[in-house]
Amino acid sequence: MNNIGAELAEICEAAAALILPLWRSGLTVLHKADESPVTEADRAGEALILKALAERYPDIPVISEEDASEFGTPDAIGPRFFLVDPLDGTKAFIRGDPHFTVNIGLIENGHPVAGAVSAPPSGETWWTLDGVAMKRMPGVADHRVQARPWPPGEAIALISHTMRLETADKLEAEYGFHLRQPMDSSIKLCRIAEGAADIYPRHGPTMEWDTAAGHAVLEAAGGRFTTPEGQLFLYGKAKEGFRNGWFVARGG
Repeated sequence: MNNIGAELAEICEAAAALILPLWRSGLTVLHKADESPVTEADRAGEALILKALAERYPDIPVISEEDASEFGTPDAIGPRFFLVDPLDGTKAFIRGDPHFTVNIGLIENGHPVAGAVSAPPSGETWWTLDGVAMKRMPGVADHRVQARPWPPGEAIALISHTMRLETADKLEAEYGFHLRQPMDSSIKLCRIAEGAADIYPRHGPTMEWDTAAGHAVLEAAGGRFTTPEGQLFLYGKAKEGFRNGWFVARGG
């Protein structure tokens, strides 16, 4: 089961192909109970993914964002389950920005052991395979990607578009990066995995389905995903509603 990243990539790409024509199409934007936005693209992508996972892996439970927002999350979960975010970066999708992704991660005993992330606008897909991270995109053959060593004086941090300047300044002082690049969604983890950036510190709320797939890809590429204190970052926090604490994603 740890080596199903390629199959997960195929499912993500099928959902991405469904979502892409809906981008910049003037979809109606609804709001969930927590006031976060949701569109037909989120729901259509999730339906495709859930159907595909049920057909291929009927014995593995799935925790998925839109299903969880409508019906809630379970009070307990076993050691193996999928985490699905059918459209991470819905706000960017609504704005017409290209930084949104489709995500599937497999969790075993609290840790992401396989995953895939697809970026519909660019056609890029990253996935885990035999303990390494792979990437493909239109016109480019499948190839391995690796996180890069910390570049002294040139380390790039990926931060949210909405982060306030004073917050970014505090993070820079704490983590020692030198340059900043605003970006949305789990694509930040994939950019670090492929050596295009160096750190993504998140001192704010996220959900497990936001990070599991990218976490798997980043670690397979030689990067790290930990708590700010450097401890293991665990999944399956059912009693907390699958909410994440703060984390730091780093390159090699």
